[in-house]
Amino acid sequence: MKTRARALGLLLAAAALLAAPVRAQAPAEFPHKPIRVIVTFPPGGSADAVVRMLVPKLNDKLGQPVVVDNRPGAGGNVGLTAVVKSPGDGYTLGVGAAGALSANSSLYAQMPFDPQKDLKPVAMLAAIPFVIVGHPSIGAKTQAELLALARAQPGKLSIGHGGNGTAMHLSAALFAQMAEVKLVEVPYRGSGPAAVDAMAGQIPLAMVDLPSSLQQIKAGKLLAFAVTSAQRLAMLPEVPTVAESGLPGYDSTGWFGVVAPAETPVPIVARLNAEINAALRDEQIQAAMRNLGVEPAPGTPKAFDDYIRAETKKWAQVIKAANIKLD
Repeated sequence: MKTRARALGLLLAAAALLAAPVRAQAPAEFPHKPIRVIVTFPPGGSADAVVRMLVPKLNDKLGQPVVVDNRPGAGGNVGLTAVVKSPGDGYTLGVGAAGALSANSSLYAQMPFDPQKDLKPVAMLAAIPFVIVGHPSIGAKTQAELLALARAQPGKLSIGHGGNGTAMHLSAALFAQMAEVKLVEVPYRGSGPAAVDAMAGQIPLAMVDLPSSLQQIKAGKLLAFAVTSAQRLAMLPEVPTVAESGLPGYDSTGWFGVVAPAETPVPIVARLNAEINAALRDEQIQAAMRNLGVEPAPGTPKAFDDYIRAETKKWAQVIKAANIKLD
């Protein structure tokens, strides 16, 4: 028995010695296979275009292909649900915007995931300022005159926006709340149709993005009252901000960024953040993004997380006050 026990002990010890190096080995260096990026918008939009601008740089820096997978639907919920259900190994990422990552929690009675618990912020990509435009015949030239007109005709002045629950919709709601005016909000299927109808005089006002309105503003076909960002825009330096035009504290922009499943390791998030930020700081990429009407927004995962939390709280208050629901 002693001999058998001694033999068994030696066998176990040998097995432990053989297993020790395997347990001590570091995981394979990240990345060692292609990375899939689920974009929650259809091809051709600003978010999709920015991601595709970054892909060649990321391919070079990461040494693996970055593959774009467009999955729009339900305000971004469809694509991000797929991200949440993916392994947290850095090989599936998502690109979500203000809606799915902050506002949807208040817009939808039920969410398929919790943005703050089920997703880990990796890097903010871009901010998208909006501009309040109107037909030149509206009878106002400045935001002050516009608000005076709205107060003289409560509930009669309409403002188009890019669709129910979009950042443009919420920006218009915040504008009306802070100005204490009653505007009739008219949803469109995107910013472009809203800008076209404002230019044609079908609606007096619209909250739109720069790509759909910049050329018409410069041509005098649309009157720009104010931009929604905290600072004036380099592309429209003569147009004041909403805040400096009589509504101090107003600041509303669209935005989008990269997220990963919540269990993704911090070192992998840090590596991805560093490479994405490096691409965002490339001068050619910055110029191309600004030509699209979006502003590069590199930063840390912590800064992006803090921003998402602040936006979630902010839009919850606006949505509640405006009684906006999507289901």
